[in-house]
Amino acid sequence: MDAATRAAHDASLTSFSQMVHYTKADDLPQEICADNYDRLAQLSSKYMSPEDCAKVEHAYCFAAEKHSAQKRRSGELYINHPVEVAIILAELNMDCDVVCAALLHDTVEDTEVSLADVTSLFGETVAGLVDGVTKLTNIEVSSMDEKQALNLRKMFLAMSRDIRVIIVKLADRLHNMRTLAALREDRRLFKARETMDVYAPLADRLGMSSIKWELEDLSFFYLEPEAYQRIARMVAESREVRERYLAETIKTLTDELKRVGLQGFQINGRSKHYWSIYQKMKRKGKEFSEIYDLVALRVICQSVGDCYSALGAVHSLWHPMPGRFKDYIAMPKLNNYQSLHTTVIGPTARPLEIQIRTFEMHEQAEYGIAAHWLYKKSGGSSAAKTAEAQRLDDQINMLKHSLDWAASDEIEDPKEFLDTLKVDLFDQEIYVFTPKGDVMSLRAGATPLDFAYSVHTEVGNHCVGAKVNGVVTPLAHELVMGDRVEILTNKNAKPSRDWLNIVKTPSARSKIKRYFTAVTKDDDAAAGRDILSKELRKRGYGISTARSTRALHTVCEQLNYRQLEDLFAAIGSGKVACRMVGNRVEQILDPKPEAPAKTDAEQRAAAQPARGSNRRPRGPRRDSSGVIVKGESSDGLLVRLAHCCNPVAGDDIVGFITRGRGVSVHRANCPNVKGLMEHPERMIEVGWDTQADALFQVEIVVECLDRMGLLKDVTIAIGDAGANILSASTSTSRDGMAVLRFLVEISDASGLDPLLAAISQVESVYDARRLMPGEGGATMKRRS
Repeated sequence: MDAATRAAHDASLTSFSQMVHYTKADDLPQEICADNYDRLAQLSSKYMSPEDCAKVEHAYCFAAEKHSAQKRRSGELYINHPVEVAIILAELNMDCDVVCAALLHDTVEDTEVSLADVTSLFGETVAGLVDGVTKLTNIEVSSMDEKQALNLRKMFLAMSRDIRVIIVKLADRLHNMRTLAALREDRRLFKARETMDVYAPLADRLGMSSIKWELEDLSFFYLEPEAYQRIARMVAESREVRERYLAETIKTLTDELKRVGLQGFQINGRSKHYWSIYQKMKRKGKEFSEIYDLVALRVICQSVGDCYSALGAVHSLWHPMPGRFKDYIAMPKLNNYQSLHTTVIGPTARPLEIQIRTFEMHEQAEYGIAAHWLYKKSGGSSAAKTAEAQRLDDQINMLKHSLDWAASDEIEDPKEFLDTLKVDLFDQEIYVFTPKGDVMSLRAGATPLDFAYSVHTEVGNHCVGAKVNGVVTPLAHELVMGDRVEILTNKNAKPSRDWLNIVKTPSARSKIKRYFTAVTKDDDAAAGRDILSKELRKRGYGISTARSTRALHTVCEQLNYRQLEDLFAAIGSGKVACRMVGNRVEQILDPKPEAPAKTDAEQRAAAQPARGSNRRPRGPRRDSSGVIVKGESSDGLLVRLAHCCNPVAGDDIVGFITRGRGVSVHRANCPNVKGLMEHPERMIEVGWDTQADALFQVEIVVECLDRMGLLKDVTIAIGDAGANILSASTSTSRDGMAVLRFLVEISDASGLDPLLAAISQVESVYDARRLMPGEGGATMKRRS
């Protein structure tokens, strides 16, 4: 260790000692020590430097002290959990930062420790891992699905920065599953289902088969206890026969491999896992007694050449079963798994599955993506290991790429996010070839469009066609194993919204949605800026002045938008009411002074004016309807919006004093106004109150071709545009034409155009408009 490193190390120890009382495991009081820390220290010392071992010890002491007052539901000390998680990772030979993060992963969530404390004591890398694993706390959600989706999205977002977050989380989940019995039954079932649906397939995607199989079997134990116990009992009863069968088979194969000249190989027998046996019974509809391949052989060789030699020896001993050979060495799985798989008719005429791989491939199969850090620690001294490290780097990048949609905000509905994630993690793979002969892995059922977007986003965006095996095919064509795919592009081509119904992979769908979001955002921002500019001009302000710009930035922060373009786009799309933004800007530029608080006596005097006084306050009268009645005699008048034309803020309006029903407000072009004009003495000047937050009713009519699900799609579009439906009616003619009428609430007229535009985008709708005065007969009534 050089002088600078030593100084930094000493400084960190000084800072650490200021926060905790103990820096050595031997100094900890016995009552707060973990039961199994010695095992962690022993594992760490086998592959970590003394400095890294000291950092792990410091993390343990820190966590032990902070968790000292906590216990798990089982009654044991809480510190046992992070230590067991760290042991799982140390058994995978994970680096020092990952082991430290495992020890500290619950300190930020469950103790008074802050993320800044972890950063100052253990560095930004460890703090980033801890933050990625830490669940979202203190959030208000309406369902468990929503909270689950938020937690998983945060985890995938952290994974995009450092994939080791997932590895720590898998180890955390594995130990939680081992100790799940201490929870309530409903929580056990929830955790087991989540593990089976998300974490076990995620471990498979990472290639960590040792963790995957244990997670599946533990979940199986809680989800279907009767089936688990039945299979466990039958496996135990047949163990003696299977062990004798394996011993004889291994001896026969060993002799044959030696005869062909192979050296340094290993042959291991392995039993199928309970969940795997159960799945095979369900898939094939067989009873346990009919499942013969409960065991398999694994041959581990020195080189790839030896693997193929061993395959030849196996096939010379026993007949291979047709269609049961797979070469994952030439074409690795998406998780970088490599091995030769063959099933033969073995001794006693029973099927026997045999896997053949090198020692490096076996390490990759067991550790998966965790093997990356094994090669990283080699320092690149060997050309072979440098190439292997590069290959694993490529694998990590490919994994991030395949799951990048899960970290984005493209899917807002929590249930849809969870369903898409489960489908994506469980996907079967196919292998297709590029024109240059490179192999690409896609999900089963993928189309040429999915292939294009997996090559590059721009290739997908400019795709105009595809050739599969040299023949031009539609973009919706379903690819199969071994297809050779060539994408035809045009730099002027753009994506179509129909592509969202063609692509099968969440990644491709996410990229298409991102394209349209970016395109429509520019149009919405331009429209929103124009709408807001007109609104501010009505109030006497310009949109580009320094004062207005500062006020708009303040409103931006209040509404949680990062920049003005985002606010303009929200106004243009109808998500934010222009009038509300104008009100806030006006309040900032010309704040109204608050009246001083009145005493009780003053409040009573204001409530009861002096006896005999007939004076009324002058000036316009504001009403909750959003209308200002002007004139000296306006006080006390009831104001209502006429239902014959349903005026909305922004419309030209006139007021008419009715007999006993106050002021009736009509649109200026309402057919009824012509008759009202015959009594000019009862007309009164009215205007819109720009500072009111009233809602207005407007009637719209939609003309379309009738089809299944039409009403559902239109009502969803209205809701997404921010309008509230008060009443609806539908009618369909014999020629299949449908007319839908809705009474909806909106904030002002500026929200009407985005609402009608959203409805017009619905399939089979050819016209959506505001119901004009006098059109369509009787006015719709709001349902009580």
